Amino acid sequence: MNQDMLAHAASGYGFIAALDQSGGSTPKALGLYGIEETSYSGEIEMFDLMHAMRTRIMTSPSFTGERVMGAILFEQTMDREVEGLGTADYLWNVKQVVPFLKVDKGLADEADGVQLMKDITGLDDLLGRARDKGIFGTKMRSVIKLANASGVSAIVAQQFEIGRQIIAAGLVPIIEPEVDINSPQKAEAEELLRAAILEHLDALDETQNVMLKLTLPDQDNLYRSLIEHPRVVRVVALSGGYSRQDANARLAQNHGMIASFSRALTEGLSAQQTDAEFNTVLDTSIQGIYEASLT
Repeated sequence: MNQDMLAHAASGYGFIAALDQSGGSTPKALGLYGIEETSYSGEIEMFDLMHAMRTRIMTSPSFTGERVMGAILFEQTMDREVEGLGTADYLWNVKQVVPFLKVDKGLADEADGVQLMKDITGLDDLLGRARDKGIFGTKMRSVIKLANASGVSAIVAQQFEIGRQIIAAGLVPIIEPEVDINSPQKAEAEELLRAAILEHLDALDETQNVMLKLTLPDQDNLYRSLIEHPRVVRVVALSGGYSRQDANARLAQNHGMIASFSRALTEGLSAQQTDAEFNTVLDTSIQGIYEASLT
């Protein structure tokens, strides 16, 4: 494991940029960026356009390790290049941004008020490739819809089981059991989630460390005990559908959490903007998220 990356992930200022939209979410992300589905045909063109958008973000003068601690990549983005370098290599060695990789394959159907992850086929091979390409850690997402004790328990158990596999491969997993912001039982689900995560954290040995990516909680500082746990490198917050303004305001009330926003980061960016306009909007977005992550 790269100890410089670990130190930056644990204590570096800034936030994690989530640049990992994949498959089904890509057309929506491109649409928000001002590229309609009628302007490209097929997945190859779609992903070329998506990589161009991500490259424009990563190469912007605003996007550096001073305010952006890390970036989460989609597998195709990891396998591509930015300015002649592998993406992870570019992020760390040029920008001092810690590279992470999304490894989950999407969500299973809802049961017991939650959506577990689908089986992650070929995970060991993917982790080996990621390690060879300079990736520091991974991210995997599942979703909690209701405060169902057995469902929440199953979500956390699955996350930590795969997390141990990722740790064994020499990477640091970001465990992401998202609580749906529209859940009618959001606060109750978050209480169950905190208790379940603590139980699993306490079962890790001193060589096993994780990061956590959690929905901004209804109760301020609910996750303080997780932030302070010795097995937790960092706790980051997902925007989960909140606007950037709302997400930043909520984040500022949760001390020790930093942001890991995707849609909230790219809000207002457009393919039609000049580079100067694009960089100005991105700089404003990054500064706002950065400041909310300092509290």
